[in-house]
Amino acid sequence: MLAIANLALLALYPIAWNAPLATTEFFFFLSGKPLTIFGGIADLWQTDMFLAALVALLAVVMPYAKTILLAAVHFGRISGPGWLKLVEVTGKLSMADIFLVSLYIVIVKGALVASMTPAWGLYLFTALVLGSVALAYLSKRPCPAPATQP
Repeated sequence: MLAIANLALLALYPIAWNAPLATTEFFFFLSGKPLTIFGGIADLWQTDMFLAALVALLAVVMPYAKTILLAAVHFGRISGPGWLKLVEVTGKLSMADIFLVSLYIVIVKGALVASMTPAWGLYLFTALVLGSVALAYLSKRPCPAPATQP
């Protein structure tokens, strides 16, 4: 069951990356278009390549890498506590992106030059990352031994 839920993340992450994170009004450089993770990375690339690469790493690479690593653990391709520790570290790094997006929304709202409202994509992405954290935690717990029949 954990393995199936984890594999579902591989299909759901690309949806979240293209989903609107927030909607804006009166923000001169966004032109009223919805903010998405991929769109934000593309916009950032034109002005700050380092920050764009950092957001891409935290929002795209780390969550997907964690999901693939956890799938490899679930299907017995890799094993050992070191691999689960790596899954945990990649999960913590992917949570950093939610913080960045939330901070961005707070800063824009405080600037009084725009109105920004979180959209469904922010909640979807947050749910996926938190679900991934839960799956990793449940995967670390020892499985009960199968019952033997006499």
